[in-house]
Amino acid sequence: MSTQTMTTQTVTAGPRIKTALPGPNALRILEGDARYISPSYTRSYPMVAKRGRGVLVEDVDGNEFFDFSAGIAVTSTGHCHPEVVAAIQKQAAELIHMSGTDFYYESMVTFAERLSNIAPMKGPHKFYYGNSGAEAIECALKLARYHTKRQNVIAFLGAFHGRTMGALSLTASKPQQKRRFGVMPGVTHIRYPDVYRGCSGGAQDAEAFALGCARYIEDKLFKTVLAPEEVAAIFVEPVQGEGGYVIAPNIFMHELRRICDRHGILLVVDEVQSGVGRTGKWWAVEHTDVEPDIVCMAKGIASGMPLGITMSKAEIMDWVPGSHASTFGGNPVCIAAAAATLDVIEKEGLMKNATEVGNHMLKRMAAWPSKHRLVGDVRGRGLMIGVEIVKDQKTKEYGADERNRIVELAFERGILFLGCGPSTIRIAPPLVVTKDQADAAMDALEESIEIVGKS
Repeated sequence: MSTQTMTTQTVTAGPRIKTALPGPNALRILEGDARYISPSYTRSYPMVAKRGRGVLVEDVDGNEFFDFSAGIAVTSTGHCHPEVVAAIQKQAAELIHMSGTDFYYESMVTFAERLSNIAPMKGPHKFYYGNSGAEAIECALKLARYHTKRQNVIAFLGAFHGRTMGALSLTASKPQQKRRFGVMPGVTHIRYPDVYRGCSGGAQDAEAFALGCARYIEDKLFKTVLAPEEVAAIFVEPVQGEGGYVIAPNIFMHELRRICDRHGILLVVDEVQSGVGRTGKWWAVEHTDVEPDIVCMAKGIASGMPLGITMSKAEIMDWVPGSHASTFGGNPVCIAAAAATLDVIEKEGLMKNATEVGNHMLKRMAAWPSKHRLVGDVRGRGLMIGVEIVKDQKTKEYGADERNRIVELAFERGILFLGCGPSTIRIAPPLVVTKDQADAAMDALEESIEIVGKS
């Protein structure tokens, strides 16, 4: 097994559990959290993090875990990669803030140029800097309406685009995310091509189902409730994140592009979770050979620092000063971390590693649906893998309680997973993960599945 310590990027192995979970220090902090912190946060198990290096995370009681969530697909280069840390420290000692809204930063220009060189669509490009994925989506939503002079947008069931009010209006993942808030009008949600649940089997059936999901837009929506000349954009995740790590088939993405081109609609891809090398390419949409009009990115772009970016074709970002801005967006410390992140991904071959380790895990788990009655489906690209847990493989009934228990058992064995979708386990380790570390995580996950399957 590859080794890592909490003081450098390499040495000792993990995971290693020393105390009951949660330990005494964690219990003390959990009590304070219950007293002071918003109860709106969703926590899957009592992990109180203290420090991290690479794939390894240590809690406040000295327990060491393998992080196969990467802080929700954020720590792309691993926790506290030395080059990212050094870039943050150097920039923090020089200039922390001046505000790119009213002044200029050289790094905003140089990093934009770098992103333009790896864009999934032809240039020239323009960029907007914010602080999060939700802000990147908010920008794209406002920009699409501004540029097209249209108000309506189309999104998909199962989508998660954020929790701010505009992004929340596009989100359609869980009822609680919208309950009692009210949302922005003008958003129509349609079915996302979840092939596992939408067809009986076979490649031809899956392709027909995916194509039908896209064609519903023209065949039904545009002939009944939605005038195409009033639609500004279609927002889509090339791989649904919170929706269950569901991959959009290529034929579906091609059909969306055709519909957008035909009706003057912008195609916006949400790469907040799937982008920056996680699927083995810079952007998940590149697997489909479809060129979007706007790309939203965040999470893994700066290895843990808050940065959200909206990239568009240059002619689309045609709004005037005052139309949109952010005080902290494009913060020089965050951009320094992002530049170092791209350096590390390129220098260490992390996209290749994501493909190789991801394929290694997918190959090992391919037989799980036949071996374990609770496993309905295993799917993914690179290091974005979902294991869907079901109560019954024939009916495909969601196994949410079973999924939650499996995740808890894996935590007790020192592996950090998170759920997504109604009953999927998401596997999204840092891009530096090794095959040995992946095998250790798969051992713990499979053992946890077996225990719950026998209960």
